[in-house]
Amino acid sequence: LALDWFKREMNLASPIAPEAPSARPGIASFHLFAMALLVVFALAMVTMYFLKMRRTAALFKRIEPDPDGPPPGGSPPLGGAPGPPAPKESLVAGAIAPAAPTSSTAPSASVPSPEASSAITVSQAPSTPVTANWRGQLRVSSIVTETPDVKTFRLVSTTDDRRLPFAFIPGQFLNTTFGIGGARMNRSYSISSSPTQREYAELTVRREPRGAVSRHIVDLLKVGDHVEVGGPVGKFTFNGSEADSIVLIAGGVGITPMMSVARYLTEQAWAGDIFLIYACRTPADFIFANELAALQRVNPRLHVTVTMSRPEGNDWQGPRGRLSKDLLAQTVPNLAARRVQLCGPPLMMEATKALLTALGVAPEQLKTEAFGTPKPAPGTAGTTAKPTVAASGPLVTFSKNNKSAKIHDGQTILDLSEELAIGIEFSCRVGTCGMCKVKLTSGEVEMAVEDALSPDEKTNGIILACQAKPKAAVTVEA
Repeated sequence: LALDWFKREMNLASPIAPEAPSARPGIASFHLFAMALLVVFALAMVTMYFLKMRRTAALFKRIEPDPDGPPPGGSPPLGGAPGPPAPKESLVAGAIAPAAPTSSTAPSASVPSPEASSAITVSQAPSTPVTANWRGQLRVSSIVTETPDVKTFRLVSTTDDRRLPFAFIPGQFLNTTFGIGGARMNRSYSISSSPTQREYAELTVRREPRGAVSRHIVDLLKVGDHVEVGGPVGKFTFNGSEADSIVLIAGGVGITPMMSVARYLTEQAWAGDIFLIYACRTPADFIFANELAALQRVNPRLHVTVTMSRPEGNDWQGPRGRLSKDLLAQTVPNLAARRVQLCGPPLMMEATKALLTALGVAPEQLKTEAFGTPKPAPGTAGTTAKPTVAASGPLVTFSKNNKSAKIHDGQTILDLSEELAIGIEFSCRVGTCGMCKVKLTSGEVEMAVEDALSPDEKTNGIILACQAKPKAAVTVEA
């Protein structure tokens, strides 16, 4: 237009004939295409944003409710508790003892008295370990005092990977090894946390006056220290698929594997009833009081009963005394038809098993685990007393040490190895931790418990020295 005006004013040429008006003034086909493309792109972005927001909302719905928040169902408080204290800010679990299979004792936590272990809960638990038979080091990231003699140690990976190198099933335990006084000492501690927590595991340990390892852990272990760990191990497990309801009976630090089960089932919104019966000495010894109260607030199907054997001088308003037939019958409706798991000190367990039998609980419905290393019988290895009768059993040869001896009646290969000063490592002495595995190169043995052995290990002649009793002359690689 300017050029045409200039030419016309300067009389340089005749004006340019005007072009015919376009059907769409100022809009070419390229413009229409570009505008359509931008509209499609904007619609796609809006759709993606909407889908992402829906996915985010679904993820938030799966997060566990805040235990410090108001109770969503107003579930009843702990039976007899004088008003549970506010839950801890962290999800730190209380002390829990090692878990093991039916009619067996649990890994010991002290020498010679029982010790505990624990862990914490949060994410989602695979049914099989990420790494089977894992062994390595974990780092202590935090320590929480649960009771005057119980502490919880949170263990995390020592690498940049925030996830643990293994996964576990509720009720399993870890084998730990410490160098104390120039000697390697092994102890097993249950994981008290839910296996949904994949970033850490917690061991809650009770300090035993005569426990060399437990005193070392509670008194000396500090944040930043590394701990040698193996596992997870144990068959004292329950993930909700084995039965439609569960009765968890615990004494003392035996509550630790029970907490792992209770936390996991609560997080999974398991539809079955959970009856947790806990026997301890005094309110000051009540491990996991805060955590149990928090779980009850969010899980109306969790029924907790706590009885104190020595409540004198305290304001305890709940059941008093040891576990009794009446208390069990009143606490758990139709007890004989339910799955029962029992864990605690050996004497408490023996008494409780008798009560359960009297109430009609079938042996196949009961899984047990005891705390503490069983004391060898007098006259066998592991005691100061020397055998008074000459050994008359089969000959046992330890090929690596070039030592041989006949075994006493009732002795295990582990007992005899201690008598001969052969260093076979062990922890639980009940066949669940797997620390005492050795290879049988000739002969045959019988084992009352062999839960720590895989089918391949059995096929390849691996035995548990703590359980193996020779049927005839045998040779082992030790």
